[in-house]
Amino acid sequence: MKLATKPVTLGLIVGNRDFFPAHLCNSGRATVLRVLEEEGFKTVALSPEEARYGSIESLAEAQKCADLFRKHREEIDGVLVTLPNFGDERAIANALRWAELGVPVLIHAFPDDAANMTIKDRRDSFCGKMSVCNNLRQYGIKYSLTSLHTVEPTGAKFRADLQRFAGVCRVVRGMKFARIGAIGARPQAFNTVRFSEKLLERSGITVETLDLSEVFGRIEVLDNNAADVKAKLQQIDGYIPTRGIPADSLMKMAKLGAVIDGWMGERNLQASAIQCWTSMEEYFGVVPCTVMSMMSNGLMPSACETDIAGTVAMMALAYASGKPSAIVDWNNNYGDDPDKAVIFHCSNLPKDIFVDKPSDVIPADDIPVMDYQEIIAGTVGRDNTYGTVVGRVKGDPFTYLRVSTDDLNGKVVAYVGEGTVTNDPLKTFGGYGVVHVPRLQKLLNHICENGYEHHVAMNLAEVAAPVHEALTKYLGWATYHHGAQD
Repeated sequence: MKLATKPVTLGLIVGNRDFFPAHLCNSGRATVLRVLEEEGFKTVALSPEEARYGSIESLAEAQKCADLFRKHREEIDGVLVTLPNFGDERAIANALRWAELGVPVLIHAFPDDAANMTIKDRRDSFCGKMSVCNNLRQYGIKYSLTSLHTVEPTGAKFRADLQRFAGVCRVVRGMKFARIGAIGARPQAFNTVRFSEKLLERSGITVETLDLSEVFGRIEVLDNNAADVKAKLQQIDGYIPTRGIPADSLMKMAKLGAVIDGWMGERNLQASAIQCWTSMEEYFGVVPCTVMSMMSNGLMPSACETDIAGTVAMMALAYASGKPSAIVDWNNNYGDDPDKAVIFHCSNLPKDIFVDKPSDVIPADDIPVMDYQEIIAGTVGRDNTYGTVVGRVKGDPFTYLRVSTDDLNGKVVAYVGEGTVTNDPLKTFGGYGVVHVPRLQKLLNHICENGYEHHVAMNLAEVAAPVHEALTKYLGWATYHHGAQD
């Protein structure tokens, strides 16, 4: 099953305090609910019939809110606490503690109007937000903040805060219950992709394994005319140009895809990492790249060389953005520009990240097509390596992420940042692009000093901030945000 793309559902807590104008909670609640609906969120909130103005202040109201949230525990992805006035910090903290949701929490405070500061209309939410945060910290409840201390809920800044928080919620929800398939053993030459299943399991990420011998065995008994094989062959034909690819190779890819789809469905898996190099080519006769590309493009990330930690990074980026992720190598310098590099893979990159039409700077032969794998062909022969997806990555802003299990220190670590895919001239093979990353040399130094892998996940979206917050604050992973401190 692909990564969940359902709308984010937020539990809404409206804070109130009897020393301050309660009517502001009535209008404030209505405004926030309207903005949430406009931004595509679903909400779970107390009604005005259940609590005064649908807000919480007393012990009884906090309990009602907690009971409501527990009733909808399976739906709620995060909680928005909004303060139209100072708010009762104890009621808010108690409601969150008793609800036992374990989801991200965003604290929002309404701004005061400097021209309207009478006892009737003064909010004091500026001050109340500090008290709420103080109590949540005492209670051990993790929380997020808006970009401004107080922010008008109908404005662009708060709407951006909501969308960033939605990304945090999707990443946390997805990572806590992720199930990944490891298909085949780690290639002998790739010590770099070693990882700890136990450390990932502690974060809620389960890895299921399937040996290549079983994959080949299941393929052996598949009829060419089986419904799932014919359907997969049709999907491949409609996915990418296959001119010049032997029919026998396409049939092998279709059977491989059908078997993997079936197993992942049986095991309720959302992503995978697959062995290549060179068992697949020597003993089956194709590369799995197109099958993997199709999965990644359909929001079921798939990394090569059985790089499970790389798959985890692909998943986090896809959850945050709703777009396909790719796994690439930090592969080459680009001339003598210290802030540019070439990213590359052989490739299994998803179709949607490639250039899709030629332009003044992008020639027609950069448009993605199926081809043979030039690197492995030198070892096993061209006829055994059909199935790569070759082309150039489109020029767009992107986010990169690497997740790794630090077995020596017993923790999961990561680095994340943003850059731009450029249209600088380059002619090579596989899936490739030129990227510009500010202070790239500092990042490369961090990668080498900390022993990170050469693989990195990328996504054509700017989501470093929500990914960093989700991994660091809510999953407890030590994550370096490149550029955030510069």
